[in-house]
Amino acid sequence: MQIQVKAWGNSQGIRISKEILQEANIAVDDVLDVKVVNGMITLVKPFGHKTLEERAADFNGKLNLDGEYDWGEPVVKEVWNERNITSR
Repeated sequence: MQIQVKAWGNSQGIRISKEILQEANIAVDDVLDVKVVNGMITLVKPFGHKTLEERAADFNGKLNLDGEYDWGEPVVKEVWNERNITSR
C-alpha cells in the first residue's frame, strides 16, 4: 500500500486507513513513538502500564487488597517465622 505525504498547516502529514490502524491495534488519539533509522520511519505504540483504577476495572472494581491470603498448609518442611520463610 502506498500513501502520500500532504501539507497540513505548517507541517506535513499522512493518513493511515482505519483497517491498518485496527490491524496494528492503534486507536484515534493513541500516542506513538517515532523512530528514524537508516532513513526509515517507524511508528511504535509504547507499552503502557495500567493504573490501579484500570486494574480494578478488570476485576469488577474489587482488588481484595486487604486481609491475608490462605496459601494452605506447608508443603515439605517450610516454617514461617516473623522474619522469613525457611526450609528445614
